[in-house]
Amino acid sequence: MQRIRLRYTKRGRLRFTSHRDFQRAFERALRRAEVPMAYSAGFTPHPKVSYANAAPTGTGSEAEYLEIALTEPRDPAKLRELLDASLPDGLDVTDAVEARTSGLADRLTASVWEIRLDGVEPEDVEKAVGAFLAAGTVDVQRKTKNGLRTFDARAAVAGLETVPVPADRPADGRCAILRLVVRHVTPAVRPDDVLSGLRAVADLAPPVPAAVTRLAQGLFDEESGTVTDPLAPDREAVTAAPSKAAGPAVATAPEGAGSA
Repeated sequence: MQRIRLRYTKRGRLRFTSHRDFQRAFERALRRAEVPMAYSAGFTPHPKVSYANAAPTGTGSEAEYLEIALTEPRDPAKLRELLDASLPDGLDVTDAVEARTSGLADRLTASVWEIRLDGVEPEDVEKAVGAFLAAGTVDVQRKTKNGLRTFDARAAVAGLETVPVPADRPADGRCAILRLVVRHVTPAVRPDDVLSGLRAVADLAPPVPAAVTRLAQGLFDEESGTVTDPLAPDREAVTAAPSKAAGPAVATAPEGAGSA
């Protein structure tokens, strides 16, 4: 049995696709591409697909990951092309590599998010960020199926800063862009929780909903403060010991990454 790990995106209007909707679209793509999937046992067999840490509905992403199990070996690069062509625009498969190591989910310990705030002054956002980072704890509330839950949004944040607004943004509108690095903890701290924290410490309340995009997720490097590519260990293992049945995957930079 061969295992393939894939990186895919949620762009544009497809950011509003729920995880269940994506699962249905992906399973249809597997059938269209005639991928020799392995199936689970039991009365209701289903394709062996493992999804890892999916982004919340309504947020874009350049770095979603999943793993599939095949009954016959395939070239990861060719498989990526077939699946990408079988999915709608916006759900794009950008990378594929044969799994040569264990624990993909264990390597997804942090995410890098871009948060675009329209209708606010950058100076106000800078002050709010300073107040948030200076706080020891920032308690926020989130509604769950068991009621309202209060938790600290500050401890999970490894980095929060404003970054320059891209040149293609309209010059007549106020806008600020945040770059957020957050560790994956329990309970999970999401970008909207950090926005709630900014409102709590500095009364920052954008007039329109924020546009949120995950730029990366992987292992968090404490020394550099960066998030590393979770597929790199598999790619390096393939390079060190090439498979006879499937060639090494070729990493490709995602198209259209950045501000939505």
